[in-house]
Amino acid sequence: QMVDPTLAEMGKNLNEAMKMLEDNQRKVEEENEKKYARKDIPGPLQGSGQDMVSILQLVQNLMHGEEEEETSQSYRLQNVGEQGHMALLGHSLAAYISVLDRERLRKLTTRILSDTTLWLCRLFRYENGSAYYHEDDREGLLKICRLVIHTRYEDYTLEGFNVLYTKQPVIYISSAARTGLGQALCNQLGLPLSCMCRVPCNTMFGSQHQMDVALLDRVIKDDVESGKLPLLLVANAGTPGAGHTDKLGRLKELCEQHKMWLHVEGVNLATLALGYVSSSVLAATKCDSMTLTLGSWLGLPAVPAVTLYRHEDPSLSLAAGLTSSQPVEKLRALPLWLSLQYLGHDGIVERIKHASQLSQRLLENLKNLDFIKTSVEDELSSPVVVFKFFQEYSNRDQTSHAAQASTIQHPIISNERHVYDTFNQWLGEQLAQLVPASGVDVVELEDEGTCVRFSPLMTSAVLGTEIQDIDQLVDCLKMKIPVLTSTLQLREEFEQEVRRTVGLLYIEDLAWPGLGVVRYNYHSDGKNDDKQEKELEKINTELLKKLNELESDLTFSLGPEFGGQKNCVYIGMVTEDLDVSELVETIAATGREIEENSRLLENMTEVVRKGIQEAQLQLQKANEERLLEEGLLRQIPVVGSVLNWFSPFQASPKGRTFNLTAGSLESTESMYVSKAQGTGTTPPPTPTSSLAKQRLPGQKAFKRSLRSSDGFSETSSISHCDDLEKMDQRPPTLSPGQEQGPLEMEKAEEQEVAQAKTDTEDIHSDKSPPDCTKVEEQASLR
Repeated sequence: QMVDPTLAEMGKNLNEAMKMLEDNQRKVEEENEKKYARKDIPGPLQGSGQDMVSILQLVQNLMHGEEEEETSQSYRLQNVGEQGHMALLGHSLAAYISVLDRERLRKLTTRILSDTTLWLCRLFRYENGSAYYHEDDREGLLKICRLVIHTRYEDYTLEGFNVLYTKQPVIYISSAARTGLGQALCNQLGLPLSCMCRVPCNTMFGSQHQMDVALLDRVIKDDVESGKLPLLLVANAGTPGAGHTDKLGRLKELCEQHKMWLHVEGVNLATLALGYVSSSVLAATKCDSMTLTLGSWLGLPAVPAVTLYRHEDPSLSLAAGLTSSQPVEKLRALPLWLSLQYLGHDGIVERIKHASQLSQRLLENLKNLDFIKTSVEDELSSPVVVFKFFQEYSNRDQTSHAAQASTIQHPIISNERHVYDTFNQWLGEQLAQLVPASGVDVVELEDEGTCVRFSPLMTSAVLGTEIQDIDQLVDCLKMKIPVLTSTLQLREEFEQEVRRTVGLLYIEDLAWPGLGVVRYNYHSDGKNDDKQEKELEKINTELLKKLNELESDLTFSLGPEFGGQKNCVYIGMVTEDLDVSELVETIAATGREIEENSRLLENMTEVVRKGIQEAQLQLQKANEERLLEEGLLRQIPVVGSVLNWFSPFQASPKGRTFNLTAGSLESTESMYVSKAQGTGTTPPPTPTSSLAKQRLPGQKAFKRSLRSSDGFSETSSISHCDDLEKMDQRPPTLSPGQEQGPLEMEKAEEQEVAQAKTDTEDIHSDKSPPDCTKVEEQASLR
């Protein structure tokens, strides 16, 4: 039972607010509203104000909104849990505590700050340390740099940057550090970029993500000889990319030798809370300072990062901003103070241990998979697992590729790496989409290229990753590996088939994760570039539509939205049973069919116009001939009628028909004689694939059928034809006891002859009008 009723009301209101915000079910009335409702339009503040329920409802609408891509955010909110509610309660309590009287506020903030610092130092084995709590995870390192500058430059407080002219300070960071870290430090400290030195990683021995200690030693000595002052070294206990740890023991000795400050950061620092810690990470407890990001490790929202440090002069710490005399500044630790008490020591260790078990489970499964290459620092305990798809070459190809590798930046080698980077980018996106609870992402490493990274310490507490999610991830990976290997093997065959096929152009796009890119070439007849480009776009668009209508497992598209080639057909991932020859021939045949149809439609207007003009000329000529045959007297109105009554003039109709296929006018005299329309010129056959084959029931397009099934289908078809021939040669069967005499046979023959005559008469009596367009002239005038 709470003593302070305000705290009880605050907790109650927080629970109600969180319940309302986490309720992602929309009402039926809201679904029927328009996309932009009137209440969503910003307006002036209401004079009377709003109640808490209305304001929280507005916050919920702004959080979830109408966009579908907000589903991932709602998933994260559902996994905040009660420990997250405690962290959120801490922000509310901080605002409430800040209104207390000054003496009571000082005692409370001192207790909160001392308790949290003591718990963290004991939990992460950092003895006699102080703590600085900050929102930005880079702010702690920035304050440490200020502390070191105040320590090494005694007159810095009085003279400021003037003392830096005599000895320029130098800050050393690893080349595997976070992108933009050095530039951010120089901008905040007001130092030139020449004060920042990037130390390369190992190239010959050890991990390629660890700082080269021997090279660092030589660089420091050169800087000392040139009159510079080595100030601080930033090391990694878990690089941002691969999760490797620098040789902290040797780096600490080097820093003591040159009187430098050693700062350590990284995700592997979380393992200091476990019972077993690797020696490389355990050396971080001897460093001068370290930064911990407990929010992502423990799944706590809106908790500050913590920088633990050791320094004996409180005045310099105050000058650097690591400590504050304002009690309100000390309330930053309140959300963390509440959350640590709620979880307890066992709960904190259990969360970190669970994340380590997830990475170990994935690493063990990856060892048993072919074509998967892992990059971990320690196979026994590695919090970060980085892997990639990589297909080893055969023994015959290893010699040629070794010779090619001797040449720096050989084009074949560079293209091959680009293709693998593209495939691994696709693999990482597919795994993240299929198993979102795993939290895998894609990372770009300098030596390995594009890889898939699994860092459960950064994601598992928020996403709620479990062992079954890792097993599902491995199952999905097993399904994607055959697709990757098949596509990689068939890419070269597809390129060769396209280059050999007339009318197709192979487009090399190394950034496309799929079989390849092809374009149907339009044969232009002296057209300008703009019209040719439009025709090319029209044909390839129609080709894409025709290919998508086929029943196949392939995906055809226009390519990526940005950076892709225009007027091309992009073919996605394929399986090993793909018939590349049939696919290429079908694309070529479909393109030729679309091109010929396009040309026919394009020339139709011109052909019809010329046909009409020719018909008008022939009609005019026929009228003149008719006037000459009838004579002048028949053209006079009254005389012509009398003359036609006494001596009628007989003229045979001379019609014309326009053949669209041939594009010419033809006489209709033969049609009036035979009373049937002629077929005219036979239209050209539709282009079809020479490799088109009859598919079995249920078999999709572009699939190679097995030999046994082909043999079975051929044998069955041959035997079926033999049965039909035997049935044709077999006499008609009679029912038992029925015999056919000579009289019955004669009657049957007479019926067959009569039926044949009837069919012939029906054919000659057909008076249906012809289907083609006719242009006929009249034989007489009215």
